[in-house]
Amino acid sequence: MYATSLGDDGAELRPLEPWHAEEFLTHLDRGREFVQRYISFGSRATDVASARKLLQSYADRKAADTGSLHGVWLDGLLVGGVLFRTFDAEHGTCEVGCWLEPAAAGRGLITRAIRVLIDWAVDERGMHRVEWHAATANEPSLNVARRLGMSREGVLRESWSHRGVRQDTEIWSVLAPEWRAMRHTQESRFL
Repeated sequence: MYATSLGDDGAELRPLEPWHAEEFLTHLDRGREFVQRYISFGSRATDVASARKLLQSYADRKAADTGSLHGVWLDGLLVGGVLFRTFDAEHGTCEVGCWLEPAAAGRGLITRAIRVLIDWAVDERGMHRVEWHAATANEPSLNVARRLGMSREGVLRESWSHRGVRQDTEIWSVLAPEWRAMRHTQESRFL
């Protein structure tokens, strides 16, 4: 399908599809405890069949134009991913998210991959509002929102339960005009 380079370090963004189930499960198993500290993503993918089922659910969402899943590969190894958790073209809003195994953390992979998603959502699909939701304790995720230039809108107090504990969720967003202005400013610095 496609492979989008995320820089000179061998990182690529590619579709993550049902036929990747074995590779996806192996990746999840490498980072399961790390990934699931703050989110339950992948918790039901415990064998190849359930991994394929999760990937198929996102393939179905992509076909319905309501979400999509994309893998981040580093030197040919699946190390994480980004997604449109929600995608509402009619209303021009979407929510992006991510997960990453610990060996790939701290390299800026998620920030670079999310930039690709936001560029596409704003430029190709006309999205007006892109949201980022993260547990208040998930500082690495909040830092991605900051690096992307998103605005913190507020906190949904104890909005969901994870591992039996009620969690606060921070809501961050960027609007299309803000995103374009930031991108223009960044591009101007390199001219």
